[in-house]
Amino acid sequence: MNPLDIARWQFGITTVYHFFFVPLTIGLSALVAGLQTAWVRTGRTHYLRATKFWGKLFLINFAMGIVTGIVQEFQFGMNWSAYSRFVGDVFGAPLAIEGLLAFFLESTFLGLWIFGWDRLPKRIHLACIWLVAVGTLLSAYFILAANSWMQHPVGYRIHGGRAELTDFWAVLTNSTMLVAFPHTITAAFVTAGLFVVGVSAWHLARRRHVEVFRPSLKMALAVTFVASLGVAVTGDLQGKVMTSQQPMKMAAAEALYRTERPASFSIFTVGTLDGGREVFSVKVPRLLSFLATGSFSGRVQGIDDVQAAEVAKYGPGDYRPVIPLAYWNFRIMVGVGGATALIALLGLWLLRRGRLPANRWVWRIGVLSLALPFVGNSAGWIFTEMGRQPWSVYGVLKTASSVSPRVGATSMLISVIALTTLYGVLMVIEAGLMVRYVKAGPLSEDEALARPGGEDEAELTFAY
Repeated sequence: MNPLDIARWQFGITTVYHFFFVPLTIGLSALVAGLQTAWVRTGRTHYLRATKFWGKLFLINFAMGIVTGIVQEFQFGMNWSAYSRFVGDVFGAPLAIEGLLAFFLESTFLGLWIFGWDRLPKRIHLACIWLVAVGTLLSAYFILAANSWMQHPVGYRIHGGRAELTDFWAVLTNSTMLVAFPHTITAAFVTAGLFVVGVSAWHLARRRHVEVFRPSLKMALAVTFVASLGVAVTGDLQGKVMTSQQPMKMAAAEALYRTERPASFSIFTVGTLDGGREVFSVKVPRLLSFLATGSFSGRVQGIDDVQAAEVAKYGPGDYRPVIPLAYWNFRIMVGVGGATALIALLGLWLLRRGRLPANRWVWRIGVLSLALPFVGNSAGWIFTEMGRQPWSVYGVLKTASSVSPRVGATSMLISVIALTTLYGVLMVIEAGLMVRYVKAGPLSEDEALARPGGEDEAELTFAY
């Protein structure tokens, strides 16, 4: 393997792993804030117990997200120094604001929330967790602004062999970002919603803490259903923007080799091993035209025509991504989105009129559904980044020109092995902590209402 391949593998492994935690943090912070709001407004103890239970799981996930995210920044200088030198003036601005504004907002008010129980007035303490939720949204906004610039570079000029920022507002209002942000946030609420559904289903199947987990389950199913609809709508908008800006990515998502008007959407396709041509497929007529253009008779460019156009524009080269990878990740992403909406709708129907299903398979499906959004998020992220290849900055800088020129394959391989091993250990720790506190369940009513120890208390506990 050459340094480019190893650097890409390392970035892919660490990024996908980090993105396990990000959507759950974004969505769960708002759900915890909503539960605490319900407690403050109603005074019902089961909302307080739910707040502290889900808040504990949120804190574990938040901490792991920070640990795994730090590596992302170092990779730019370590493995992608040529990229960093080229885009640093543009790419660094939104990331710096994310760190200085959004992350400090999150961390400051999260600390106040953790240690502010019975030390801050109820409403001020409640405001702290809402500000944490706002901070997660701001973090996502600035990071997606940086990533969207890679997908569709705006507000810059090339000077002295580097990209220089000329219009920061254009970067923050990039058309790609304006559709990517709501799509990512709604997916985050699906992730948090099904996480709550899965854990609640595990307890309710055993009829444990029903007074806490039934309201949590009903809230989570409603959030998941609404957010799933949001994912579908924003995903449709994103597909149309993508078709306009990156026609090769849309063509690869469909494995469409020849330009068609109208174009059909294939539910299942078998191609040659090299992804060069289609062998067999099952298609829905005209659907791809609608997804790509908004018209059932719209024209969708094929891979061959886009390849020829990009050769004419950018010079000789292969501008196709790995077609089977783009094709299947796109379908996994779309399929998971549809499945989450159906599960949420079915769950709401089964819980109507205060019921709790007796069939254990219903609860098993609920528990297993917890994994769905993590699969869908990973597939969507892989599709977004791999579908853009061979570009690191679309139409401006190729990935092959972005890798560090003086870092050898051996050094990169050692770092890949070390980081993958470390992340594997962190995954075991994360899973162990989550399982431990999920099984322990929420605090009792007396424990939830008990005041914490005095200021001279020697030991800080995780019960806050």
